[in-house]
Amino acid sequence: MQQTTRQNIRSFPQRHPWWLAALLLLSGVVVLLLLWDWNWFKRPIERRVTAQTGRAFHIDGNLDVDLGRTLTIRADGLRFANAPWAREPQMASARRLEFDLRAWSLLRGDVKIPRIVLDVPVVHLQRNDKLLGNWIFTKEGGGELPEFRNVHIENGTLTYFEPTEKTDIKVSVDSGRPQANAAEPSIVVKGGGKWNGNPFTLAGTAESPLELRESERPYRIDLRAAAGPTRAHARGTLLDPLSLRDFDLKLALAGQNLDDLFPLLGVALPPTPPYALDGRFTRSIDSPTRSTWKYDGFTGKVGDSDLSGSAHVSAGGKAKPYLKADLRSARMDLDDLGGFIGLAPKAGAGETTNAELAAQAAQQQAGDKLLPDDPWNLAKLRAMDADVRLRAKRIDTRALPVDDMDATLALKYGVLVLKPLDFGVADGTIRSTIRMDARERAIRSNADIRATGLVLSKLMPDSVKLGQTAVGKVGGRVVFTSQGNSIAQLAANADGDAEAGMGAGKISKLLMEFAGLDLAGILKIKLTRDEQIPIRCAYGDFAVEDGVMTPRALVFDTSETRLNGSGRIDLRNERLDLTIRPKTKKFSPLSLRSPLYIEGSFKKPDLRPDYTRIGLRAAAAAVLGGAAAPAALVATADLGQGKDATYCGNEAAK
Repeated sequence: MQQTTRQNIRSFPQRHPWWLAALLLLSGVVVLLLLWDWNWFKRPIERRVTAQTGRAFHIDGNLDVDLGRTLTIRADGLRFANAPWAREPQMASARRLEFDLRAWSLLRGDVKIPRIVLDVPVVHLQRNDKLLGNWIFTKEGGGELPEFRNVHIENGTLTYFEPTEKTDIKVSVDSGRPQANAAEPSIVVKGGGKWNGNPFTLAGTAESPLELRESERPYRIDLRAAAGPTRAHARGTLLDPLSLRDFDLKLALAGQNLDDLFPLLGVALPPTPPYALDGRFTRSIDSPTRSTWKYDGFTGKVGDSDLSGSAHVSAGGKAKPYLKADLRSARMDLDDLGGFIGLAPKAGAGETTNAELAAQAAQQQAGDKLLPDDPWNLAKLRAMDADVRLRAKRIDTRALPVDDMDATLALKYGVLVLKPLDFGVADGTIRSTIRMDARERAIRSNADIRATGLVLSKLMPDSVKLGQTAVGKVGGRVVFTSQGNSIAQLAANADGDAEAGMGAGKISKLLMEFAGLDLAGILKIKLTRDEQIPIRCAYGDFAVEDGVMTPRALVFDTSETRLNGSGRIDLRNERLDLTIRPKTKKFSPLSLRSPLYIEGSFKKPDLRPDYTRIGLRAAAAAVLGGAAAPAALVATADLGQGKDATYCGNEAAK
């Protein structure tokens, strides 16, 4: 029996030669695999990648493969060269790359990678002055990309450098925790750098890098950025993020001053109080070098004013940035518009401001001038073009009876035109056309301002209670040319004409008796009652030359009193020097007949009678009264020789 078994074993090679060959081959393969050095494949792989991309590729460490139904491949010390013009010598590197391959799928030519792990990957992205990205290769590999299922990043770094835009960004990238409803964990980014030369920080999350495989599939992000006091929160989707081809984001912007956006975005906006806005942010590509960035449907607040609307900025190429905006406000605080003319909003209880504007307001308040002298920034006026419309349904102001506003601004090649600049004032309208040419060192300006239908009673200060019952409508026109880089300078150099007037109306008789210092008339009304007397007309016509307003005519004519004015208004030094002479049209036994002087500065005007003349009349009355009591009335009597004004203005008074 044993002899038979030995014979069968000896005869097996002769009877089954193929089985023997297979057994020997399998044994050889096992021995080969046990002794095989996978690093022999490094050089062929490096040559293949280099040939496909035109960039040098190196595996400096070990290459290892774990065999099985799923192959696990590890490569250490990977380096991928950058474009020759780039700042960094390597575009990408990793301490270790580990990924799995499905063996049976690979035999069918179907490359599936169920898992990939990147340990300390570093990627440097950069655009040159021709806007060419270093991720564009001189040679393109053919075929389809393999199918990835899971990507995990540990201690990654991503940089983006665009020297022409003074942009240099560096962020850390790590895989986050898997989400219950997500197939792949998102990535967590954190870092910062410079955007347009301004430091900023960035933090947030984005979808797994696997989602970048399909350029037509939206890539979801949620990022927060901060540059100084300016904050931004973007959440939404990007389409083809590496090319920034398109995106649809909700963007919240908040900061202390809209003026801070100029160095960040190149959009020149006036100084404002703190703001907070939220809207939809998208982009359209106008040409290979120019795009329009759209901020639509935004709502929020600027200072104490609500603001909504849309703003589109076209930028890129050789043309200037162009802003097109349609803005609306249901309730606007007039203070918040002060930045347009260099006037800081009020600070204090109930007012919204920032530290910079509060300091400016305190400085302006402490000064002895009323007109703001803070210069406009000529560089900003020349830096961009714009078409902006701003409409406010309601204007809040403590000092002026402003109702609403509708303004259209056009800025092109350093020339700003406001046409129209309409304010609803005292139930009437003030319509302006203003042109400011900032192409030279001093802004050359001209303005045509027309007022129609302003209700007289609403123009009266709250302190003048007797004026609240006045009846009539006021109109006027101001036309001037000037040059200067602030409101104060424009006023100081103004040349032109100014007129205002009204036709028939009514006004408190007591108020006019006070204006004429008619003691008998005042006493009579106090003992009976006040009444409305007719206003025949009122008119002021001023010549403006080198910042000085001189009245050609200044009259307020009622049925009982006529007020004539003379003097000057110095816009350069902000000084008032006007004399109002009352003339009664009826006899009054007790009238001091003293002129009224309007003097002082714009900021602290002073209204007073001629105390000297009053004193002389009083002294004369006392002397005459000592001789004979009835004779005292001679010194204070007004014979009522005032006549009706024969001329009371032009169309503005009608």
